[in-house]
Amino acid sequence: MRTSRRMLGALSALAVAAATALVAAAPAQAVGPDKLPVTVTNSSGRGEAVYLYVLGTNLATGKLGYVNAGGTFTAWPAGSLPPSPAPDVAIGGPGNGSSTAIQVPRGISGRIYFSLGSKLTFFLTPDGLVQPAPWASGDANHDILFDWSEFTYNDAGLWLNSSQVDMFAVPHAVTVTGASGTKRTGDLVANGRDAVINGIAAQPGWANTVVKRSDGTVLRVLAPGKAAGAGLFSTTYLDSYIASAWGAYASKTLTVVPFTDQPNTKYFGRTSGTVMRFTNSAGTQVASFNRPSSADVWGCDGALGAPNDTVVGPIARTLCAALNRGTLGTVDTQPSTDASAFYKSSPTNQYARIIHANQADGKAYAFAFDDVGNFESLVNDGSPTAAGLVIEPFTGGGG
Repeated sequence: MRTSRRMLGALSALAVAAATALVAAAPAQAVGPDKLPVTVTNSSGRGEAVYLYVLGTNLATGKLGYVNAGGTFTAWPAGSLPPSPAPDVAIGGPGNGSSTAIQVPRGISGRIYFSLGSKLTFFLTPDGLVQPAPWASGDANHDILFDWSEFTYNDAGLWLNSSQVDMFAVPHAVTVTGASGTKRTGDLVANGRDAVINGIAAQPGWANTVVKRSDGTVLRVLAPGKAAGAGLFSTTYLDSYIASAWGAYASKTLTVVPFTDQPNTKYFGRTSGTVMRFTNSAGTQVASFNRPSSADVWGCDGALGAPNDTVVGPIARTLCAALNRGTLGTVDTQPSTDASAFYKSSPTNQYARIIHANQADGKAYAFAFDDVGNFESLVNDGSPTAAGLVIEPFTGGGG
């Protein structure tokens, strides 16, 4: 989950701040309320009942659980094998044209799920909660129209994002309000949902990534990695581009500058065979990566696994973003932040291209490291007073 990566970064920052405080006292920083008001607004234009779920991890205890409408966190009961049904923790959501107020306690990282027409089914194992996986045909929630946003709310503030990493389903925007005003992202352009669905379906080989219910309702468009795993999309779709981009650095150098606030921290990559090796400015090898598969690129894992460190992880994130955006091999200093150059490779990530093209501000979380270069649909405030989630019109509308 994207918020998990940001959460780790935020917690690391807090640890550094705590260590600094031992040396010199720092002025206290404002934090958000113990329970943050979150308003969920239904502007979908649809008549189905809406159900909300606030699920996540208690950052103080590490326990998985759920939050009720009043902002009380409760740990899940013990699960079993085979998985046992989780308690029904749905919160009644807003009807079309109305809003529902809920509260989220500080110290939680997780997801806000919202379903239309039917409640979601969750299961528990001894290891914790089994999240819905609707890309699997046998999943209990396969035929339900639903989506989620991801969040982390702690002493450093609120991070709230819409996510299309796994699928594009219910159009929604997210907001946060603080002393500087309200920030909002995730809005689609007018008729954006239809444009995304129809645009992706029209791409050669992509039609089966659009999943419909028996009544004709388009439930979701699966991200390419999820679709490929379900047998609905080519497992080798991006391989030819990956091979070309990877091989380009046998005869030239790739420069990775992973931190915008550290422009002198650079890593230099060259390919030998199918391995790309990186050195630092002193010439010491610091990382190496085998040429990734299409699945590795879609998931930003496997050969592109990104540990939570300060060298290998940032390089891996940068490589994954460049391959998804089609700029590796042609833009030799990464990350590239020129969005006009994205998705020009052949083949390319049509899913990410079309979703970004139909966002009012151009921002989305269409793959795991879409935050490289700040192209993700994220709002953040260090001292929030309120937040919001808006279920947007399925037709018409426009941010």
